[in-house]
Amino acid sequence: MKQLLKDFAVVVVLLFVISTDTYAQPTKKSSDGAKAVKNNQGSSINKAAWIWYPGDLDIWVSNRMQNRRTERGTFLPPFWKMDSHYVLVEFHKEFNLAVAEEVNLYVEGQYNVKLDGHAFMGYPKKITVPAGKHKLSLKVYGQDKVPAIFVQGKTIVSDDTWLATFEDKEWIDESGRASDNSGTTYVSAGSWDLTDPLFRPSSFKLSTTPMAAVKTEKVEKGFIADFGKETFGFIKLHGLKGKGKLNIYYGESREEALSADKCETLDLLEIDMKGKKDSLIELSKAFRYVNVQPEGSVGLDKVSMLYEYAPVTEKGSFKSSDEQLNKIYDISKYTFHLNTREFFIDGIKRDRWVWSGDAYQSYLMNYYSFNESPIVKRTLLAQRGKDPVTAHINTIMDYSFYWFLGIYDYYQYSGDQKFVQDIYPRMKSLMDYVLNRRNKDGLLEWMPGDWIFIDWADKLSKDGEVSFEQLLFCRSLETMALCADMSKDKDAAAEYRKLAADLKAKIFKLYWDDSKNALVHSRVNGKPTDHVTRYANMFGIFFDYFSPAQKEGVKKHVLMNDNVKKITTPYMRFYELEALCAMGEQSYVLKQIKDYWGGMLDLGATSFWEEYNPDKKGVEHLAMYGRPFGKSLCHAWGASPIYLLGKYYLGVKPLTPGYETYVVEPSLGGLEWMEGKVPTPAGEISLYCSKSEIKLKSDEGVGVLRFKSITKPVVKGGEAVEVGKRTYEIKLEKGVQYLVLYKK
Repeated sequence: MKQLLKDFAVVVVLLFVISTDTYAQPTKKSSDGAKAVKNNQGSSINKAAWIWYPGDLDIWVSNRMQNRRTERGTFLPPFWKMDSHYVLVEFHKEFNLAVAEEVNLYVEGQYNVKLDGHAFMGYPKKITVPAGKHKLSLKVYGQDKVPAIFVQGKTIVSDDTWLATFEDKEWIDESGRASDNSGTTYVSAGSWDLTDPLFRPSSFKLSTTPMAAVKTEKVEKGFIADFGKETFGFIKLHGLKGKGKLNIYYGESREEALSADKCETLDLLEIDMKGKKDSLIELSKAFRYVNVQPEGSVGLDKVSMLYEYAPVTEKGSFKSSDEQLNKIYDISKYTFHLNTREFFIDGIKRDRWVWSGDAYQSYLMNYYSFNESPIVKRTLLAQRGKDPVTAHINTIMDYSFYWFLGIYDYYQYSGDQKFVQDIYPRMKSLMDYVLNRRNKDGLLEWMPGDWIFIDWADKLSKDGEVSFEQLLFCRSLETMALCADMSKDKDAAAEYRKLAADLKAKIFKLYWDDSKNALVHSRVNGKPTDHVTRYANMFGIFFDYFSPAQKEGVKKHVLMNDNVKKITTPYMRFYELEALCAMGEQSYVLKQIKDYWGGMLDLGATSFWEEYNPDKKGVEHLAMYGRPFGKSLCHAWGASPIYLLGKYYLGVKPLTPGYETYVVEPSLGGLEWMEGKVPTPAGEISLYCSKSEIKLKSDEGVGVLRFKSITKPVVKGGEAVEVGKRTYEIKLEKGVQYLVLYKK
């Protein structure tokens, strides 16, 4: 305990010092790829960033984060393979200088420096590079932290155009898959745009800010502090003194905090302090209520917290004529922000891990809220780890497929082809692993080491060849073909396309049942079952795998059929409601959102839960996994209204990567009016829509506003063209303010 308290001051300093540069915004790149800034004299100077072997800092930070989980004071690490960084890495780049240049060097690890193959003595902090063409090389060893360098001269700077190798003689730069005369391969060095040489990558932390409890109530020998809503951070003990024990019980609910025997997280501290001191608990936790119970002569004045958060900017917004819906959106946004940390995680109390299925939904919510590309890329790299592949991501078959889909969606919303090219070799090796696990019929089923998840649902069969898994597999093959094309791997692209087409045909041959108007759930021992579930059928709709007639059949006989078992997790409600929105059922979906998420609000939720079943009563809502407080009351997948409202009500979505072309197709779904913003790579698309008026402005290039009107609309800023029965389109140009008067 004494050592713990000694470290508290250090923790506080680190948390505050680090926050300023953790999420530095990228500056505009100059023509040679380096980042250009102005020095104090106003002349141009290139700005450096810390670099490392690509993916290594992502893996290192995720390992530290995911191994912070505890349950009732017991360390609880992930149950899947965790990779590590490469401990020896060499970096180099060639420069052609008009004049000699002085260069400052900052390094994480033990290192040597070479210029044109000749080593400098010792560990130089500064070198001079003569005029002319030269190659600068640094080789770095680091066992306890990721080998990284920061090189700053006037023109010689470290950035993602440098090459890196872990001594396999494969060099990595920005070109994707180029080779030199020796047959070496290239991809880019890793960088998070950390541009302060004194802020070392190993010091990476999230930001913090002090917060006080809103209410304190005496309980037994101590008190319970209420912070007003679900939150996350470090508890601070004020005026701590005495000798004995201090027991701290945390709760997302009051009932959990008051349950010393059953609460999920706690701290049991031994105290021996003569004078009063303020101390900070070392490990961050999720809670709303904190129950503090001293023993012996221990006493303290109060508790507060350091709220820990990712300092992202809220770029997206939504507001409407429905106040309950507005509250649902706001709580969704808060829920999502709490689970946006170093990476996109599942829940802040449990598990605090980087689950691929959870993260995939977070990527989609992100595109309509923060639109933070760096966190998406970090999460994808951390999940994938390194070769060789020995198991599915998180050991779950479906989660490997979500990983593939997440990469292509990222490309659609960002236009970042370079990242796709860089990560493509890791995509290919994971897909090779998947392909090698097909059965004799070319389908996937459970094999030793696999977990078929799909959803938390009672009596959901995972036996045999489940249709849901085949659909995700098919979509992943289509994604591989697209990414192979981007990486100029033409032969592989053709093979992936053929595999996808063959599998899609097989899915409909083996699983589609005309009499049920649906894909059946599975095949067991080579024979289709007669069981129908929602999962494969709703994915088939927004994957656009069904014919129009099949879509209507699925909607009527599956998605809107109460005889088909209902979904009770926000995780799969996300996809069910998306499928219905994709078929124009926004009015129905709006009622579902208000009933389902509104039901949690009616029970006092300040963030949205891992699971909600309206048939449960009282403390039953807090239980899961056979534990009375096992349920996460702040789960990322509970925030899906962000995505649904942005994509299917405001109606904004890219048609080609990075919003090069896009469509805005607003749907009120029974609302009187709505307004909001959707972030894009160039800025934002802002929209107001009522039953008689649309206002729109975009920072993007070529777009289309599509809407229905029973009379010819009046347009300011553009021209409406009728493209179908009572359907009109207006071509959108960057920076133009459009006003449309129409009749719904």
